[in-house]
Amino acid sequence: MMRILFLTPQLPYPPHQGTAMRNYGLMRGLAERHQISLLSFLEPKQSLEAAAPLLALCHKVETVPAPPPRSLARRARDTLTHRLPDMGLRLASPALARQLAGWLARESFDVVHVEGIEMAPYLDLLHDVPLIVFDDHNCEYALQKSYAQIDARIPKRWAGALYSLVQWQKLRRYEAGVCRRAHCVLAVSQTDAHALRRLVPGLDVTVIPNGIQTDQYQPAQEAPPHQAPPTLVFSGKMDFRPNVDAVRWFADEIWPRVRAAVPEAHFNAVGQRPHRQLDRLRADPSLTLTGWVQDMRPYIAKATVYIAPLRMGSGTRLKLLEAMSMSKAIVSTRLGAEGLVEPTHDQSASAPALVVDDNDPAAFADAVITLLREPARRVALGVAARAFVQAHYDWRVIIPRLEDLYTREVQGT
Repeated sequence: MMRILFLTPQLPYPPHQGTAMRNYGLMRGLAERHQISLLSFLEPKQSLEAAAPLLALCHKVETVPAPPPRSLARRARDTLTHRLPDMGLRLASPALARQLAGWLARESFDVVHVEGIEMAPYLDLLHDVPLIVFDDHNCEYALQKSYAQIDARIPKRWAGALYSLVQWQKLRRYEAGVCRRAHCVLAVSQTDAHALRRLVPGLDVTVIPNGIQTDQYQPAQEAPPHQAPPTLVFSGKMDFRPNVDAVRWFADEIWPRVRAAVPEAHFNAVGQRPHRQLDRLRADPSLTLTGWVQDMRPYIAKATVYIAPLRMGSGTRLKLLEAMSMSKAIVSTRLGAEGLVEPTHDQSASAPALVVDDNDPAAFADAVITLLREPARRVALGVAARAFVQAHYDWRVIIPRLEDLYTREVQGT
């Protein structure tokens, strides 16, 4: 048994969004054989009392209040004048530094997991820890690069492109330094691992992908066509920049083509805090912005086809794992499926998803229309998708790989 301390940017319960889902999945799996402790920021709407399952699996949990968000004016000034990127400043907290230093003075740990680049300011406090693991949830410099490249094509979004250009350049230096200061670096996909090795030649990166509890995401019976209109679903935080871009691009350039071929179709964008840039879409009766929902699964279950029209970002998409586990036929851009489904010209029934080019709205629409019209093809894709996730992305498959890494590094074997 190892003593493992997790440092997380937010309390990883409830696991309703990507970072929390990954952190909780890792902690839950490791807790079966190891002693887990947690030091985390606590956001204003979070409480330990509502996180009973998390407390039950941890030996000890300590929290400090999350720093208040910096104003837009402060962020703009820091972007122009501060040497650190935004993500290096966002969660700098003297309170958490004191808490961590005091804890480390009282107790010893075999492993400290630094979960995400926002927690990198605390690396310098980890003296004499046998194994420091930096879990890079996204290759952050590559993420900002993709933001800059997409926004630069649209004049109305040039301010965002300039911000991302500056952050991209700062993150190249900062992320490289963070990787060098950790004993082990984790990436969620081979794509991100290759990007980090380009950033730091010779860097040893271990791929520990995002996972899912497949028994919690069971297939549902598809509603017969006469009971419900054909429904497309995309899910995620609707104030997250890649998701906002995905919904806008789909609604403007793909959805009209789909509706022309299948007029009765409906599109649900499911997720919290829809950005104001999406407000104009509310006038379209064929499109619904749900806002926050308690549970994504009923919405995914009702999807005739699940879509991932993503054009920017990095990492892997837990939303796709959820849909795959529920045996949904999926149409995705190459970027949306990156790290999960390898690009291929084979769009046979054995593939776990239909993957099209990132900036080809006609091809995306054609793939959606094909699946809406071919129920047997949808079923075959869904069966292949669930089998794929069970074999490669169930936490029961992933956690032993992480434990093997611990053993090799701590024991020096």
